[in-house]
Amino acid sequence: MNLPQRLPASRLLVITVAVLLAMTAVVISSTVLALDSLSDTRVRSVDQIDPAARRAQTLSRSLIDQETGVRGFILTGQEDFLQPYLDGQAAESEAAKNVRDLLGDVNGRVSRIEQLAAQWRAEYAEPTVTAIQLSGQSVGVVGDIERGKVLFDQLRTETAALQSDIGALSRQAREDLNQAANVVLWLVIGMGVLLVAVIGGLTLVLYRLLIEPLANLAAQTRQVASGDFRHEIDAHGPRETVMLGEDVNAMRHRIVQELATLDAAKTELQRSNSELEQFAYVASHDLQEPLRKVASFCQLLQRRYGGQLDERADQYIDFAVDGAKRMQVLINDLLAFSRVGRMTREQTVVDLNVLVRQVVDSYSDRVEETGARLEIADLPSVRGEASLLSAVFQNLISNALKFTGPEPPVISVEVGREGEMWKFTVRDNGIGIEAEYADRIFVIFQRLHPKDAYPGTGIGLAMCRKIVEFHGGTIRLKTDVDSGTTFEFTLPVVHELAEPEEVHA
Repeated sequence: MNLPQRLPASRLLVITVAVLLAMTAVVISSTVLALDSLSDTRVRSVDQIDPAARRAQTLSRSLIDQETGVRGFILTGQEDFLQPYLDGQAAESEAAKNVRDLLGDVNGRVSRIEQLAAQWRAEYAEPTVTAIQLSGQSVGVVGDIERGKVLFDQLRTETAALQSDIGALSRQAREDLNQAANVVLWLVIGMGVLLVAVIGGLTLVLYRLLIEPLANLAAQTRQVASGDFRHEIDAHGPRETVMLGEDVNAMRHRIVQELATLDAAKTELQRSNSELEQFAYVASHDLQEPLRKVASFCQLLQRRYGGQLDERADQYIDFAVDGAKRMQVLINDLLAFSRVGRMTREQTVVDLNVLVRQVVDSYSDRVEETGARLEIADLPSVRGEASLLSAVFQNLISNALKFTGPEPPVISVEVGREGEMWKFTVRDNGIGIEAEYADRIFVIFQRLHPKDAYPGTGIGLAMCRKIVEFHGGTIRLKTDVDSGTTFEFTLPVVHELAEPEEVHA
């Protein structure tokens, strides 16, 4: 695999996100421009053209007010009728200014209206009003009236044209507004469609670039993890995925190498176990026979010639007899230790109450001799080999009866549940064990006292640990006690309901 040609996942993700952001920026910018155009069109229509149309109407009414005021004054000669004429001029000036401020001089019509209005007043209105005020007559010259009518008709035409032009601007503004709104609508729809397309495309890209290669790598890794260590992983995708596949391949190669080493070690171990089994057979048969002969003849020699030789000869004979007996005990204990976990029987549900009661009965003489008091709790049933579990309680109780203090022994057996395990506690008030020997006492043939002080081979606690661990538990010496010795060991809880089988001694 050419790794340098592959982009890392981080760069692929950055490129994808950058493209997405660029497309989004273009769409958002176009939408903002369209909204800005829509806003400008709305402002022109609402804030300029519509008010200008109203001001144009005001301008037209102001001219009509002037013409009405002059006509009334001509007919009546009363000064009150001139008030609309005067007010109309002020309204005309303000309306024209407003229209010009809002839309400018629309096609020059505002200026034209102002010029015609000024001409109408100068050529007709003002001379007529002045003539009537001087002569007191209410009827003017017919020619002047015709002239005024012609000029005012031109004013009407211009104001109508102004309103028509503003109406055209209003219609155009509405069209522009609708067009801008449609553009915004289509941009929003397009942005939504684009967003959906981009999300779908991004999902597809991420799936093809990241998820699919990872899923493929995971499937191949699970195939290797299931035991197919010969399967060569072919990873594709971003650089990280390919490198991870290479790492898994490297790990797989090491596992294959280690498995080959383990196979060789297993073969060697099987050969060694076979030799040990052969040794155990020899030790239990071939070595026992001559050892029994040595012990028997030493005992015959002791019985027949005891007291006939000197004191040193009797001592030597005693040494020989004792050594032969201890050798037999050591061989038997060693054979029993080697059989734990190797020569297994079917495990059954064992009632520990019955089992411990039988163990205590076997030590009844020693209990009576020492005046020991045993306090045994109600014990559960566990699954295991009865003979092996019996050996655990035999060793712990016998040690409590052996290593006693100045007071009569008090031995208690307690139990409590901790999750999926039963925790058993065997406690006594004997001489105790120093905390520094907490690990040493579970090593085979390790003794803390000379054989003359306390009998035994030093294999009992090692046997206990091997039996407890064979049954799935642990055993330890509790060191945080003030006096005596306390051992704690665990055994699994039996979940299924089963009648405990009777335990035979």
